[in-house]
Amino acid sequence: QVQLVESGGGLVQAGGSLRLSCAPSRSIFSIDIMGWYRQAPGKERELVARIFSGGSTNYADSVKGRFTISRDNAKNTIYLQMNSLKPDDTAVYYCYARRGTINGGFDYWGQGTQVTVSS
Repeated sequence: QVQLVESGGGLVQAGGSLRLSCAPSRSIFSIDIMGWYRQAPGKERELVARIFSGGSTNYADSVKGRFTISRDNAKNTIYLQMNSLKPDDTAVYYCYARRGTINGGFDYWGQGTQVTVSS
């Protein structure tokens, strides 16, 4: 069973930065989309950012200009550089990889990494 392994979460003060990484536990192929969701306590899971195999990206409005997603296609590894962090960014961040389209497909998921931003 392939899993995605996330790293880089932690505790940071408001205004600080963190960089999340996500890599598969073993090789996976034909991945079309990779990205990050997050879920804060008592809130629904939301898409933070995604990157397509061709390099195009989408971001949630709440993180535009502060977060940057990037991808190493050869390794199916993605990164999320998070700058100017706010307490509202506190959540568990989940990495996913999809074979398919934005409307659906086969997904791989990570176990989640906690990001806590103190005020």
